[in-house]
Amino acid sequence: MPPKTDPEVGCEIPEPGKWPVDPQEDIPIAEDRLWIDGCFDFFHHGHAGLMLQSRRLGSELLVGLHSDEEIRANKGPTVMSLKERVAAVEACRFSTKCVPDAPYVTSLPWISHYGCQYVTHGDDITSDASGNDCYRFVKKAGRMKIVPRTPGISTTDLVGRMLLCTKDHFIHSLTNMLRGREGAGNENERVERGQRMADRISAYASAADGRSDGVQVYSFKGKHRSIERRASRGQAFSPEGRRPDSGRGSFVPMVHGVGPRSGQRIVYVDGGFDLFSSGHIAFLRTVTSAEEDLGRARGWYNEEARSKRTQDHGEDFPPAFVVAGIHDDEVVNYHKGLNYPIMNVFERGLCVVQCRYIHQVVFGAPYVPTEAYLASLPAVMDAPTASSQARLPDAVYHGPTANISAMSSPDPYADAKAHGIFFETPSHDFQDVNAAQIVRRILNRREEYEERQRKKGVKGAGEGALRRKEMEAEAEQIRLRKLQDVEAQYGA
Repeated sequence: MPPKTDPEVGCEIPEPGKWPVDPQEDIPIAEDRLWIDGCFDFFHHGHAGLMLQSRRLGSELLVGLHSDEEIRANKGPTVMSLKERVAAVEACRFSTKCVPDAPYVTSLPWISHYGCQYVTHGDDITSDASGNDCYRFVKKAGRMKIVPRTPGISTTDLVGRMLLCTKDHFIHSLTNMLRGREGAGNENERVERGQRMADRISAYASAADGRSDGVQVYSFKGKHRSIERRASRGQAFSPEGRRPDSGRGSFVPMVHGVGPRSGQRIVYVDGGFDLFSSGHIAFLRTVTSAEEDLGRARGWYNEEARSKRTQDHGEDFPPAFVVAGIHDDEVVNYHKGLNYPIMNVFERGLCVVQCRYIHQVVFGAPYVPTEAYLASLPAVMDAPTASSQARLPDAVYHGPTANISAMSSPDPYADAKAHGIFFETPSHDFQDVNAAQIVRRILNRREEYEERQRKKGVKGAGEGALRRKEMEAEAEQIRLRKLQDVEAQYGA
């Protein structure tokens, strides 16, 4: 018997047992269950913004993901595989279910099967290979809700930065940017832009419902100017050695959110989180899994323990409170070179803030998390079990550090290791996926992406790609020279 097809879209309607994810039988349609779909290629805060706005319209949000083959046929090549894109969508705190292999043209039988009354999308137009609106049948049925598109970011923008090697997206000081002291335009324009950015950070920090308090957000300003900041200002480096109070500074609250609660272990992770990808997500998921295993061993998931937490706090919560430190643009650029980071600190921060595995974010985290810095983390100071004596996070996690040892001297995590709180996560399926590897994917298939960029009106992509290869060779020499400065500041 031939498979059923949607008479409007022409796609297959799976039989029970063949739908990409459960449920396999049709479920009742609910007004507060919404559907969005798309490519969601190397996930950025524009995608998260769409999910946030959509989630606010209901209590459940299903996210359909198009296959690599459908995207190529209708739009062009993807940068990330379907498996990698699924990982990104599932990590978004505002999504409740990911449905892979969803039709490129939205199909009413598909959304009805999953019990969704409405489809949401940004106010931009998405067309199929024939130039027709992908949502024409949903709109005709009166089951479409439009939300504003997140301005200033798109996959096309990011690919353009890679191919053109631009740096004009960098932010020197996020604090100054939010206060209207940095950026283009007159004072009023800068202030308005800064307020919109601050509002967006606060919105992305909300809980899974898109409204309640969620992630705490802080900014950190070190007591001493870092080697990376001095270098960005063209100041000569003085090999005075490591200061005894290195890592001390002030933490300024940006979003209050929900702090650590009784019994939670305090966990610290840090990085650039550039092009927030499946590699970062798998690492954070691995950290969460490790802490869940420790929680099981100490009885965290026993029914009695669950009931007590719910009674005392009104809800249950995980065994670990995960803090993510995000490096400034100048720190990432100092250590990575070229025009890294491809996403600026604001864009990278939003990606981390929206991630379901994170509970607190620190903008401006130092490259070297010293004992003084770790002891002064707000999560450590505010933890219910904190005493008057200085204490540290219960754990500092990072991925396999062989690459760090080769790139950095001395070891940035020396203090955490000396205190026995450093833990290296095991390898995972996306171990090699990072910003540099994603850029390499683009360059290796340059002609296809240049054609995609030309269709979007981005000029000079070909010349930029060639320039990037030249810059990569120069960056290696610069990196070696910088290692000597780092050794002088922190000791060999």
